[in-house]
Amino acid sequence: MIPHREAAAGAPAARLDLDLAFGRYTLAVPRDARARLARGWFALCVAALAASGILAVLLVLSRTPGLARHLPVANFFQVALVAHVDLSVLVWFLSFAAGLWSLNSTLRALPIAWAGLGLAATGALVIAVSPFAGGTPIMANYVPVIESPAFLLGLVLFAAGIVLVVGRGLFASPLVGMRLDGAGALRFGLNGAVVAAAVAAFAFAWSFAVVPAGLDGKAYYELLFWGGGHVLQFAYTLLMLVAWLLLADAIGMRVPLSPRVVALLFGIGLVAVFATPLIYYAYSVTSVEHHRLQTWLMRFGGGLAIAPVALAVIYALVRRGVASPRPLAAPARPLFAALVASLVLFGVGGIIGFSIQGSNVKIPAHYHGSIVGVTIALMGLAYWLLPRLGYAAPPPRLATWQAYLYGGGQLLHIAGLVWSGGYGVQRKVADGAEATRSLEQVAGMGLMGLGGFIAIVGGMLFVAAVLIAVIRGSRATAPGST
Repeated sequence: MIPHREAAAGAPAARLDLDLAFGRYTLAVPRDARARLARGWFALCVAALAASGILAVLLVLSRTPGLARHLPVANFFQVALVAHVDLSVLVWFLSFAAGLWSLNSTLRALPIAWAGLGLAATGALVIAVSPFAGGTPIMANYVPVIESPAFLLGLVLFAAGIVLVVGRGLFASPLVGMRLDGAGALRFGLNGAVVAAAVAAFAFAWSFAVVPAGLDGKAYYELLFWGGGHVLQFAYTLLMLVAWLLLADAIGMRVPLSPRVVALLFGIGLVAVFATPLIYYAYSVTSVEHHRLQTWLMRFGGGLAIAPVALAVIYALVRRGVASPRPLAAPARPLFAALVASLVLFGVGGIIGFSIQGSNVKIPAHYHGSIVGVTIALMGLAYWLLPRLGYAAPPPRLATWQAYLYGGGQLLHIAGLVWSGGYGVQRKVADGAEATRSLEQVAGMGLMGLGGFIAIVGGMLFVAAVLIAVIRGSRATAPGST
């Protein structure tokens, strides 16, 4: 945690009153076997992000006007898209979550957690190489798949590893306690994410048991992953909110929300999660009502906690800038950049969601904003965790530029998608898949391509910043180092 000099030297009474009223939103990070387990999970999620970045190069080239006609990647678009989405969303988020759950756990049943890590890592590796083994890509929502033995094996192995970790988390997560402080509220959020993931696993299993096997591939996988995929969004959102509060505290902000209010907001999301089994019981997985209620559940139940926390964090940022306009200390700048970029992108993604009509590239613009908002929040949290897990801090300038480049590139990418969607460009097709396009469509897709390239650079800089921190930390702890 970045020290607060005012508190150490005798902070003003008003500052101390804020600490007592609203709490400190930070977490103690263990340095025992749980930290070693967490380092394994974080290595997996960074490797998944790196692999998805390589595949993203092929995606951007295949959708950037002009380039796709000169590069032999357009036919690879669909399978690359499947692996890219699964690695950058499913594997990245759940592996990062598993690392946080490992830190926020007791020492019970650690062999189960290590077995889960081994299965998940093996599955992620198989997913990463499966596009080169052929198969039929199916662009189902939440978990797109490649119908091939290799990809499906990788997906099952990864899922089995996560299920082991989630199952352990249900009984190995520490109790929050009756006297709730800021740290307890954050632990409540992490515990809530475990519960949401467990309910998602239940939904996936129920859907697998009842979805007719004779359906065509697109319909089958859409129904299979629809319910559980919606519930996973609750887990991702809880992780993002935990990251926002912790990052704001780490850079010296005082978020004007009491721990009890924060826990209440997290609890509202959990109430919505527990409605999922009722929907499964009341309506068939293949019914329109099931489909519609899951959507409403995520839209209203999942969104209730976001706005109050976001507004409180934004208020704290503005208040800090007015009250203390001096520059932040170097270690805090990457955390600030990640927090601001996450707030902006998640907000933009939410706004775009209300303007969607039909099936065009406004839909990926919406979920790119929302998903990347979560991703950048977790990147900032990774920067905060690195020195607490025994590594060096990331290079401040590189890490700060990384957050702004990644966030700015994704913002351009989203702007290009929205522009193109307004002129009718359809989603999930490569540039060469449409014979003719208007000048406006080409301009929008060109902006998308530029933003995509910038975002890829930002993503690779995150991997570089983490590797530098790991290498420097390893050298500092090596025998004979000074």
